Amino acid sequence: MARTKNIARTSTTTTTANADCSGGGHISSGKVGMISDVKNLYKGKPDSRGRSTWVDQYPDDLEEAAENAETARYALLIRNKKSYDGRKKLEMDSVIMQSPLLKKALGRILHDYPGVTTSLDRLTFKAPFKSLVHGWANLVSALEEEKDIEAKAHLDLLHRTMEEELQDDLKAREDYILNRVITWNTCWMIFEPGTIVFTADDKEDRALRLKSGSYISTQCGPAFALDCDYVDWDGEHFGLGDSCNLIHEFVGTKPITKLTAFPLKYHENLAEVKKTLTERGERFEALSGYRYKHYQGVAVGQGAWGPVKYNVWRLPARSRSLTQQQQVDSRIILDTYAWNRFNPNRQVSLGPLNQAVGQDNDGDDAEDRSEDEYGDASLDALLAQGTHQLGQARSQSLTKDQLLLCSATLKGYSLKNKKWRQYLPGFGNRSFHVNIVFALTFSICSVGEIKWNDSAFESLVLPSDHKELILALTESQVANKDSFDDVIHGKGRGMIMLLSGPPGVGKTLTAESVAENMRAPLYMMSAGDLGLDSSNVESSLSNVLEMSTKWNAVLLLDEADVFLEQRSAHDLERNKLVSSILFLTTNRVDNIDPAFQSRIHIPMHYNDLSVSSRRHVWCNFLAAGAHGFSREDLDRLAAYAMNGREIKNVLKTARLLAGRKKEVLAVEHVESVLAVEKRRFDAKRKFEA
Repeated sequence: MARTKNIARTSTTTTTANADCSGGGHISSGKVGMISDVKNLYKGKPDSRGRSTWVDQYPDDLEEAAENAETARYALLIRNKKSYDGRKKLEMDSVIMQSPLLKKALGRILHDYPGVTTSLDRLTFKAPFKSLVHGWANLVSALEEEKDIEAKAHLDLLHRTMEEELQDDLKAREDYILNRVITWNTCWMIFEPGTIVFTADDKEDRALRLKSGSYISTQCGPAFALDCDYVDWDGEHFGLGDSCNLIHEFVGTKPITKLTAFPLKYHENLAEVKKTLTERGERFEALSGYRYKHYQGVAVGQGAWGPVKYNVWRLPARSRSLTQQQQVDSRIILDTYAWNRFNPNRQVSLGPLNQAVGQDNDGDDAEDRSEDEYGDASLDALLAQGTHQLGQARSQSLTKDQLLLCSATLKGYSLKNKKWRQYLPGFGNRSFHVNIVFALTFSICSVGEIKWNDSAFESLVLPSDHKELILALTESQVANKDSFDDVIHGKGRGMIMLLSGPPGVGKTLTAESVAENMRAPLYMMSAGDLGLDSSNVESSLSNVLEMSTKWNAVLLLDEADVFLEQRSAHDLERNKLVSSILFLTTNRVDNIDPAFQSRIHIPMHYNDLSVSSRRHVWCNFLAAGAHGFSREDLDRLAAYAMNGREIKNVLKTARLLAGRKKEVLAVEHVESVLAVEKRRFDAKRKFEA
């Protein structure tokens, strides 16, 4: 310091070279930048407009620096400032821990406290000393347990010094906790890093681990932000995800349990809540991986402008609202890996499961953990066996504390509500298309087992030899899908079945019954789902075929004639149809290119329903509920030339009619509907003539 001052006050001596007096006595100066010394300039006093210039005059109003070799000898260095509290003249601005014994002790007392690194040469704590308030009980315990005399003296010094400064905050914190209330400005007192936080997010009770809390400004005003983490599944491993909860500013005191998020230990039904959350965590662990389930509840997906709650994909008419409360009642596939695969912009990225509180979840460890768990095995090799293998590949089990922190939701797909391409009205005369993968987040509490229809295949109206052939081939395809292949590896493992015939004769029902009998997902789509733009059809079809293969799903492409007019049959094989069973249905088989026939394993034509077939259909639909139909009634109804879809629609209308009259469904109700239908068909035939 003294050296700097001397350099500053010493005027710089200008050296010159030997003067060259020739040519008018011009004197040349030394070369620029060649003096081996320092020249200091100082900021001058500002003028009336606050502007300053740099001068070489040393300021005469400076005082000696307070910190020097003498102050470095003290264990604590306290910086004080004027207090406007009204209860004291001075208050601490900051404390510098200089004692190595204190640093070592604080390393144990504040272990993993975010933002505190006790091994630093200059360890500074600033008011309001949140870390010391949160760790006060640990500080007291450390003081009582310390055996080393010198270290105990330093801890006692810290305790006495900070107790005098923090006594008001410590008493206030104790008083708030005793009365189970808090003010917004003192929320930080009850939110210690590492605390388990309870919150009800979208009516789902959740437990989170607090990493840090801070006061921030939002568009809705000031808020206390809780930066938390929780246990989630990324499709391959369990890890820690990030969550942020806000407590917006409020006036006066508020019960702790009325906050949008509060420490779990203050919950009125603590034992019951912990038991419920732990049990849900066990179910979360069991459902991770690939699972085919039934779902009844609210699902959340990503719309064009943000999260949407729904059961059928649709954007609110003439609105850009982000939320929409509806119910889902559908079979679903839980598969986070597929979520990441088809939603690259919303991939689940997790930190390591054993991550300390003070560390960030950046997801950088995912690649390392993948290599550790799988070794040289390729993830693509596992996917070739179906994504259900991923759930079996993990070896780690969650601890009881981790089960408490498990996510309340899992990522997946609704087979009923899928959409790969959504047409959106534009503005004015413009319109546009948005490619959408129908990926949803499902509440674990609403996930249930599938109730299989064991009689679905038996109720199928087909000749017995046809049914036996379809069943034998599909079951053999599943059992022996790897035993036969083409010359090119992986090319010939799929099976394509073409079902043709008039509407309502059971083509779609055949695929549904096969999937039900195989206990496999049924992915139904039509040419319209793939869109009209040829550039998007390719990627959409590729995604569908890839997913159905990985899920071992039965794929049904309805209205295949429309599709096959635009695409070649070769596309179905080269678009990742590895081991799936694909049903193609069409009402216009003549429109299909003859070259496609060589690619179809089983072409099957359906004729119009015969009288006996129609009677069977009537019996199948009537078996679902109470009715008063005699054999003669069924014979008379079977005489009507109707297809299966028309029979179903007539019965549905008749049931509504019977319900309106509060009567049991009878043949009179059906005949009333048929009379209306007959007049409609007669009018149609007269118009066409």
